[in-house]
Order: sequence, then structure tokens, then C-alpha cells
Amino acid sequence: MGVFNGLFPVLEGQEAAARSFAEEAAGQRRDQLGAHLVRSDVTRETWSLLTTPMGSFINVWFEGDVEGAFADLATNDDEFGVWMRQRILDVTGVDVSQPNDSTPPELLLNWKA
Repeated sequence: MGVFNGLFPVLEGQEAAARSFAEEAAGQRRDQLGAHLVRSDVTRETWSLLTTPMGSFINVWFEGDVEGAFADLATNDDEFGVWMRQRILDVTGVDVSQPNDSTPPELLLNWKA
């Protein structure tokens, strides 16, 4: 099982939209989100809003099939997948349907009791 922990920028002034996105994903779309996560063998996922002097970011952390989760998110054309990609684009400016050649986050410490 892999672990992903990454920061996604929040476009200037979109903090309320980020909160609304998370509320909808965890609320009325909870079953759809759950189906996406189960398909991707994700056992846990958290989103945190970080506000810094350099701007705001959403920290996404999850454990499971990292490549599978991103592949499903990028290519699944069901109603939820389309909605999720569009909301991510609206809030962060990141188009998860396009290949990303940036370096993935480097895990520096992973301690577990």
C-alpha cells in the first residue's frame, strides 16, 4: 500500500470554494467519493486547508493505490469523475486529466507505532 501526501495550490480568493468542494464531497456526494476510493483501494484520505504567507494550499493525504487513484480520477468519465475533475480545476487550477511531469512528493519520514 502506498501513501500520497501533496499540496495543491488554491487559486487566490477560492478558499470558500475549497471548503464548499470538501463539504459537498463529504456530504451529498459521500457515496460517490466512497465508490471512487474503493475502486482505487484507498483506505483513508484527508484534505486540509493550509493558509500561508505564500498563499493557500490543500494538503491531500491518502493511503492506498496511489497510481490507481490518480488514474481513476484522471480518466473516469462517470458523473462524479467529471464533477471532481472540474471542481479541482476550478479551485486549484490543476487539470488532473492531463499528464503531470512534476516530481512526486518525496517521502522523508514515515513512522508508525
